[in-house]
Amino acid sequence: MNTFALRLAYVLNARGKTPADLSRSLKVSESAVSQWLGGETKSMRGNNLISACLFLNCEPQWLSSGKGQTGLDVIAESKEINLINNPDYPAIRRVRFKLSAGASGFAVEYDQGEGVPMVFGCDWYAKRGLTPDKLFAVSVSNGSMEPGLHHGDTVVVNTECIDPKDGHVFAVNYEGELVIKRMIRDAGDWWLSSDNLDQRRYPRKLCGEGVFLIGEIVQKQSERI
Repeated sequence: MNTFALRLAYVLNARGKTPADLSRSLKVSESAVSQWLGGETKSMRGNNLISACLFLNCEPQWLSSGKGQTGLDVIAESKEINLINNPDYPAIRRVRFKLSAGASGFAVEYDQGEGVPMVFGCDWYAKRGLTPDKLFAVSVSNGSMEPGLHHGDTVVVNTECIDPKDGHVFAVNYEGELVIKRMIRDAGDWWLSSDNLDQRRYPRKLCGEGVFLIGEIVQKQSERI
């Protein structure tokens, strides 16, 4: 097991624990655990490493570097866990939406160059009522939703939810362009609103004909602290 992500997934499986269990024990977000399991965060250090090893009863040196003994004396070695195809950890693929102006449908192009898929345990989906194969991860392309979302952040789009909700953030096909905006109900109309206070640069736009909701944003992942 030559990566931290594989070692962490292995010991979780060996101890019968879920990513949500680890999240609660370490008092970190499930998104942080997902980044460890998905390989975006390459290592675990300090108090998190010690606490994780105490919780999972394994050796810190092995978990962090793969060197030394595992500390899993009562567990037989097994083959590496395939996080992408493991039904216990459904993966959310990173994509680019292919959109056309005036068309409600969309196609996806799987993005091979933007990192590994996002991985969550089955309980994460069940608790939120989400269907894994209806979720797609896309990159934020500008600063219109700052300070909540920054250029380069990743968001998860739930394509099962296309009914507007006042105050919620959606991925939208706006004249053939993917935009991420907050839906606002005002005087009987729906508007696409930016969180950025620079309203001259990012004015709100009427959600009229030819504007189609792709799905609600249900998760974000950012390297900003």
